[in-house]
Order: sequence, then structure tokens, then C-alpha cells
Amino acid sequence: MFREPRAAIVFLAPALILLGLFRVLPAAVSVGESLMGLATPPTAASEAIGASINAGVGAAAGGPTRAFVGFSNYRHLFTSDPVFWGSARVTLAYSALASPVTVAVALGLAFLLKGSDRRRSLLRTACFLPSAISMSVVAVVWGLMLDPYYGLVNSLLRAIGLPPQPFLNSPRQALACLIAIAVWRNSGYWMMFFLAGMQGIPREAYEAAALDGASKSKQAWHITIPLLARTVSFVLVSNTAFNFLTFAPVFILTKGGPIRSTNVLVYESYKSAFIGLDMGRATAISSLVLAAVLLLSLAELRLTRPKHEY
Repeated sequence: MFREPRAAIVFLAPALILLGLFRVLPAAVSVGESLMGLATPPTAASEAIGASINAGVGAAAGGPTRAFVGFSNYRHLFTSDPVFWGSARVTLAYSALASPVTVAVALGLAFLLKGSDRRRSLLRTACFLPSAISMSVVAVVWGLMLDPYYGLVNSLLRAIGLPPQPFLNSPRQALACLIAIAVWRNSGYWMMFFLAGMQGIPREAYEAAALDGASKSKQAWHITIPLLARTVSFVLVSNTAFNFLTFAPVFILTKGGPIRSTNVLVYESYKSAFIGLDMGRATAISSLVLAAVLLLSLAELRLTRPKHEY
């Protein structure tokens, strides 16, 4: 598009500068911080810092000092930290369920609501509205609705003769509730990408299929879905990264419980940094999350590589 390389650089420079300042630089600082630690063992150091803060004298007054420890934080996570492995399993389960369900629901909504009539336009708006609400507000509202004693959902269950459920208070149901909230909020947003992708598919392909006697379902399976491969790839990768970095609903609704059943890695990193005062462990977890998102994104891009072009 740009014949002059200088013009391309000028137009891209603001975005690249902001990306570097607010994405690349913090990630590099986090990786560097993960190689640092306290000169004393982590548990004793945390207690010493906490005692210093409580005494109002700070860590500088004879407290532990920070030093380069190499990969010690990573070694500790992999070999002696069962909480980290538990959080990793919870994060993988959350992402493995929330991402494909969200993509499937969004794609189904796009098939149902494509068209230009007034009724479909209103339904598309209704589906998109949850994504315009802050995740924190969504979490608070769903927390009230899922209250086991006074919540709206249990009132509806009682009205139709079903027993009330503990929802967020149950280790078996809490993660499923968080997944359902994420699917409810995000499906309408990703639906808009699928609708945009459908509008880019040439109408001639459908006309040729109709002349050959293909039904609507066969047209959807053999034309729409294959030609939406690039959109599916983008939505799947973006949604997976979003789910891996989930924090607000866990912080507001469950605090990682009950019994660590919703203790995702990002929340565990937060606890390690601001409650345990172990910044080395916290940044090591953050760096591993970043690496996992990168590897999963590359794998998903490879698996969803389009086989057809138009």
C-alpha cells in the first residue's frame, strides 16, 4: 500500500511506540524481575519484610536485600511449588473450556442473526450489549444473581421445582460459573467479527452452490465455515489470550476459592506479589503465563491455518 518506506514508518510509529511502552517494556521488566530475588529464603524474607513494614522502619534497615538469583524462582516453581501446579491446571481447564465454547456460541449466533431485517438487528444489539459492560460490573451483578440464599438464579430454580445450588460457594461449580459468565459476556463481541467475515464471502459462491442444489446447511458447512478460517483463527487466538489473563471475576467473586478451585495463575501471581511480598515468584509466574500464551497462540494459528482462499 505504501510505496515509500518512510511513509509506512511515520504512520506506524505512534502505534509501535505505544506498543513498546505499554506492552513490550513491562513484559521485559517482568522477565528481568523474575531473575531477581531476596538474599534470604523466600518465606523468611517475606516475614522479615512484613515485620519491617509493621515496625515502620522498611527493609533497608538491616532487612533482606535483592540480588540476582538466575532461574531459582522458575526452579522453585517447577520442583517445589504445588500451589503453582494447581493454579496451572485450573488455568488450563478454564481456558480449554471457555475458549472453544465462546467461539462456538459466537459462531452460532452469527449464523442465526445474519441478515438486515429489524428483528435481527435488535437481537444483535442485545447480544453485543454485555461486552460493552465492564468485567468488574458484570462480576458484581452475577455475584448477586448467583447468591445461594437470595440470588435470582436460585429463586428461578425454586419456582420450577428444582433444588437451589451453591454456585460460587461450591468447589465443583465455581469454575463452571466463571466460564459461563465469560461466555455470556464475550460471545456477542466475537459474534460481530464472524458477521463481518461472512459479509466478505463472495455471493457468487452461494449462488453456484444453490444452482447445484446445495441446501442452506451444506452451504454453511462447505462454504461459510471453510472461508471463515482466518476469522476463526483470529477469534480463537485472541479469546484464548483473554481467558489466560482472566483476573477481575476471580478477584471479585471467588478470591481463588473455594479450596483453590478457581485460583488461576494471574490471581496467584497477584497474591504472591501483593500479599506474599514475593515479587520474584510473582514475575516468574507472569513470565510463564506470557510464554504459555505465546506457544498456544502459535499452535492455534498453525492448527487453524486456512486451506481455502477467496
